[in-house]
Order: sequence, then structure tokens, then C-alpha cells
Amino acid sequence: MGTHEYIEDPRNKSVLISINGDLFPREEAKISVFDAGFLLGDGVWESFRLHEGNLVFLEEHLDRLFMGAKSISLSIGRNREEIIREVERVIEANEMEDEVHIRLVISRGIKPTPYQAPWVISSIPTMVILPEYKKANPVRLEIGISLVSVGIRRGGPEIQDPRINSLSKHNCISACIEADVKGGDEGLMMDPHGFVSTCNSTHFFMVKGGEVWTSTGEYCLDGITRSKVIQLCRENQIPFKLCNFTFEDVHSADEAFVTGTFAGLTPVNSFDGTTFGDGKRGPICERLQNLYIDLVNGD
Repeated sequence: MGTHEYIEDPRNKSVLISINGDLFPREEAKISVFDAGFLLGDGVWESFRLHEGNLVFLEEHLDRLFMGAKSISLSIGRNREEIIREVERVIEANEMEDEVHIRLVISRGIKPTPYQAPWVISSIPTMVILPEYKKANPVRLEIGISLVSVGIRRGGPEIQDPRINSLSKHNCISACIEADVKGGDEGLMMDPHGFVSTCNSTHFFMVKGGEVWTSTGEYCLDGITRSKVIQLCRENQIPFKLCNFTFEDVHSADEAFVTGTFAGLTPVNSFDGTTFGDGKRGPICERLQNLYIDLVNGD
């Protein structure tokens, strides 16, 4: 499972899930087969971490949620305060405090018939809040994951805007499948021009000569953790650049790591069979991991 490898928690069997404000035990939480999210992948989503009673970087996640909804002409039907209140109500109902991962899904709603047109709809948007006790496997934070190059590319906004957290994830799923066939934990994807863009479920960084490199961000999701790492580099005099680079550049990197909301920073131990350093976490990744933990604790 790579960066999403987690420690099983039996409490998840009995969590309460919110569907449009109603709470259901996990086994009873269901949506209609006519829901636009199920039929068409028509909607947006976000994930949050609950850390010591605090929803980490909540405002940034909500900014991205509303930006994505606006870009696909989806009126969520709730304001920020209403969404926050419902998320907090779900947390309280489950008596959760720490090491919790929350998935917020908003689809366009229920359709009267299976049909693509977004204005053919017969309900308010569907909002699902799914909390889980979810702790990343700490071993991965040291030994890392293996990446492989994949042929599936991130498209431009004229195909499907890669900067949106869309429910339609076929592009990334195809890359994930290809990576698995090649024996990698995740797939490193190119943009339409042949430059490194992102991984199928995380953002990619590499270190070369003491300098942190990452893509320009034009063809990847506007990652919250990615932006925090860039911020930490700026604030701590760690040289970095947003640039175009190739798979060949990655092969010659000194170290690499990926970022995401769930696991934070995870080192990359190899790329297409080329091992980075001694095959474990590099010094800059470790430093940024510690700085990121401090940032989360201080949020």
C-alpha cells in the first residue's frame, strides 16, 4: 500500500458516518445508485487529519474544496461554517481525538435517470463525512517506498484539470495499476510535455546537490502538504526550486521523498531499480519530516 499503509484499528468497525447530516453505523452507511458520484464520478472530495483534537490545515483544505467545486460548476449548498460544524459533530459523535483521517465527499446529488448533463439532477448535493482511526505505518517513514516510471501521463486542463480533487480518478488508478504490474509501490507520472509531474497518489520531491526539486505544479493537484514543504524550505534556508525535470534527472538524485495528507513526508528508497543513497531516508527528508511535524503541532 506504500504511503497509504496503515495500522489496522478495530474501532473502525463501529464508526458513525454522516450522509447529508444523518449519522449511520459504518455497516448501514449507503448512498443511492442514482447518485451522480456513483454514476459519473461527478463531485469533489477532501481529506483531513485530526491531530490532538485539531483539524490540521483545515482552511487550506476547504479553500481547495470550494475551488474544485466552482471549477466544475457544482454548488455545494453549504457554506464553510456549516461544513465545519458537521465535521466537528461527526468527530464528537465518534468521540475521536487523535490519529484520525477524515474523508469528505461531495457529489452533485441524485439524478432522476442515469444521464451525464449536470443540470439533470433531482436532489441537493450529497455530502458524506467518513472518519477512520488511521495511523500511518511508522516503518515507512524510515525505510520508504519504491517508485517506478509509468506511461500514463497527467493531462492538461483541456482534458481533465489535474489540479482538482475530482471523484473521477481513472487517470491515477490506471497509473497505480501500471506501477503495481512493474513491482513499484507508486508510479511516477509525466506531464504532457514529458517532464516529471507527480505520483499517482502523492507529490514527488527529489534532492540533488543539497537542493530540493519539485515540479512546477502545473499538472498536479494543488497539494496542501506539498505547499507546506515548499514553505518550510523557504523559512529554513533549504535551497529549492520548482522546475521541469525528467526521469533521467531522477535517476541521478541523491535522495527523494513524496508528500500527502495522510502520511506527511515519506522517503523514496528507489526509482526504477536505482537505489537512492543507502536505500533509506535521506538527511534532508528527515529534517523536513521533523520540521513538518513541528508545523502540524503548531497549527
